[in-house]
Amino acid sequence: MIRTKYILLIASLFSFSFVQSQTKRQLIPSDIYKLKTVGDGQISPEGNWVAYTLTTIDSAKDKRNTDLWMISWDGKESIQLTNSPEGESSPRWSPDGKYLSFTSSRQGGSSQIYLLNRMGGEAIKLTEVKGDLEEYSWSPDSKKILMTIKDPEDTSTKKGPMIIDRYHFKQDVQGYLHDHRKTHLYLFNLNDKKIDTLTRGMFDEGGARWSPDGSQIAFVSNHTEDPDKNENSDIFVMSSTPGSEAKQLTTWKGTDNNIQWSPDGKSIAYLQSTTDGNFIMYDQPILSVISSGGGIPKLISKSLDRPVTNIRWKDNENILGLVTDDCMRKLSSFNINNNAVTNILTGEKSIQSIETNPSGKWIASITSPYAPTDIFALENNTPRKLTTINDEFISQINFASVEKVSSKSKDGAQVSSLLFSPFAKEKSKLPAVFFIHGGPVGQDEFSFDLTRQILAAQGYAVIGVNYRGSNGRGIDYCKAIYADWGNKEVLDIQGAANNLIAKGIIDSNKMGIGGWSYGGILTDATISRDQRFKAAASGAGSAMQLSLYGVDQYITQFDNEIGAPWKDNNIEKYLKISYPFLHADKIKTPTLFMVGEKDFNVPAVGSEQMYQALRSNGVPTGLIIYPGQFHGITVPSYQMDRLNRYIGWFDKYLKVKS
Repeated sequence: MIRTKYILLIASLFSFSFVQSQTKRQLIPSDIYKLKTVGDGQISPEGNWVAYTLTTIDSAKDKRNTDLWMISWDGKESIQLTNSPEGESSPRWSPDGKYLSFTSSRQGGSSQIYLLNRMGGEAIKLTEVKGDLEEYSWSPDSKKILMTIKDPEDTSTKKGPMIIDRYHFKQDVQGYLHDHRKTHLYLFNLNDKKIDTLTRGMFDEGGARWSPDGSQIAFVSNHTEDPDKNENSDIFVMSSTPGSEAKQLTTWKGTDNNIQWSPDGKSIAYLQSTTDGNFIMYDQPILSVISSGGGIPKLISKSLDRPVTNIRWKDNENILGLVTDDCMRKLSSFNINNNAVTNILTGEKSIQSIETNPSGKWIASITSPYAPTDIFALENNTPRKLTTINDEFISQINFASVEKVSSKSKDGAQVSSLLFSPFAKEKSKLPAVFFIHGGPVGQDEFSFDLTRQILAAQGYAVIGVNYRGSNGRGIDYCKAIYADWGNKEVLDIQGAANNLIAKGIIDSNKMGIGGWSYGGILTDATISRDQRFKAAASGAGSAMQLSLYGVDQYITQFDNEIGAPWKDNNIEKYLKISYPFLHADKIKTPTLFMVGEKDFNVPAVGSEQMYQALRSNGVPTGLIIYPGQFHGITVPSYQMDRLNRYIGWFDKYLKVKS
C-alpha cells in the first residue's frame, strides 16, 4: 500500500511537471505590452533602500508611463512612490537623507524638480525653470541643487520661418537647429528658492559634477571656434561660487567626458576618446585620470584596447567600470597606480550600469538573453537580485537558447556572432534570419533581445553578427570599415552564413536578413552582393550616400571620413559606398523597407530610394512609413506592427517548400 502511494505520488509530480512545461508558450509581438522596464537605480544615503524608475505601457493610450518605486536593501519590501499620467524620472536622494527628488512635467509645461519628503506626504514642486532642465544634482551639504538648463525658446519666432545659419543644422528628434540657445549651469538655493547663474556665454556646458566637499564643480564643454564642426569636448573646473572663472583641465582634440571625482577630491576620472580627429565614430572610450588641479592625464585602460564606460570610484586608488568585450559587457576594477585590471563580474550576461553611494554599497543593472534588465545588489562582488519586475512573465515563456559562435571571413577575419536557436527545435537545416545590429559601433551581446527572441519563436535560427566596425574587439577591428562601408561587413555576414550552413544548422535555401539603421544599410549591401538571401527587411537605411550630404545629421562624419563631394575626387568614394543603390539591378531578394517619417538620423529618403529602385526593377517590395516617428520607433503599437511585419514578410518567402 505504501509503495502504491509512493508510485502515485511520483506519477503526480511528473504529471504536474509535464503540465507546467506544457503551459509555457512562445513569445508573440503583443508581449511588448507586458514587459516592464527598470532603470536609474539610486541607493539611499544610509544604504537601506534603492529607488528606481519603472516604465509600463498603457495600451489604451498607446504610450509608455514611468513611475518611481523603491525597494528595501534586503529585497523584501517594495513601495510605489508616484503614480501620475505625466510620468516621473531622475530620482535622486538628498545627501542628508531627508528627501527623494525627481523630475516631471506635471501640470503641463517643461520638466521641473519635485521633492518627496521621506517622512511622508505629497510631492512638492520645487522649481519653475523657464528653459529645458537637462540634468541636476544635490550639493554634498543638501542645501543647493546644481542644474543644467537650456535657454528657453524665443516664442516670438515660433510662428515665423525657421532661419538657418548653423553648420550642423539638423538633429534627429530635435529637428532643425534654427536657434542658438545655449545650455548653462545654475545653482538653486533650497532656503530662499533663488537661482544663481554659474556659467554664461556662447558655449554649452554639461556633465557637471560636484567635488566631494562641494567647493568646486567640474563640467564638460567645447570651446573651439565653431563647435558645430567637430566633436571636441574638454573638462573644466570652477569654484561653486557664482561669478567664478572656470579653469580648463584637458586639451585633447577628441572627447573628454563622463566626469567622476575621487572620494578625496584630488583626482578626476573621465573617459577620453581614442581618436583625436574631428569626428568620433570608430572609437572606444579610455578610462583616464587627471589631477583636479590640472596636469598630464594618465590613460589607465589604453593598453586594454576595449571600450570602458560607466566609471565609478571604489576608493582613492581603484575605479570600477564596465568593459565591452566580445559579446559581453563585464564589470572590472582598475588600479590607477599600476593600471592593473581585475575582472569582477563577467560571463554570458550584460551589465548595463553600476551605482554606489557613500555607505559603500553597490548596485548593478544586469540583463541576460533570458531576462530583461533588473537591479542587483553587489555584495562581495556577487550579485543578489533585488527587483523581480518581469519574473512572472518570463516564467511563462519558452525562450530560444543563445550561444556565441565564431566564423572566418573570406579575407581571414575572425568574427563572433550570437546564434538564437528556436526552443525545442533540432539544430538542423533551420530557416534563418540574419538580424544585423546598427551603429555600426556597437555589438550584439548576451542581453535580452525581444526582436530576435520573437523571430526565433517563429522557428527561425536568428543570427546577430558582430561584423567589423563593431566594438568589443579592439580599436583596429572597429576602424576597419573607415570610409569603406558595406564591404568587409558583408564578407563577415557571408562568412557567418557559410559557417552555419557547413555545420548543417541552417538551410542555405531559406535565409533572410534584416536590421535597422546601419543594420538596414548592411541588409541592402548584402542582398546586392549575395542572392542566396530569399527575403529582407531593411529598416531606416540609406542608399545614394551622395544625396545625403547636408540632408542627415552626420555632416561632420561626411566631411572628415569621406570628404566634401567636390574635392579630391571624393565623388568616387561616395559612389563606392552607394553600391546597393547603384547596383540595384543585381538585387533579386524581396525586400520590405521601413522608416520613421521624421527621421533626421537616417532620413526616409534612403528607404524611399531603395524601394523605388526595386519597384522599378520588378522585385517584390514594400515601404512602411511610421507617422510622426524619429529614428527610433517609440509608439508601442508601431513597435508591435514592425514585429508583425518582420514575421509576415519572412514567413511569406522563407516558410515555403524548397
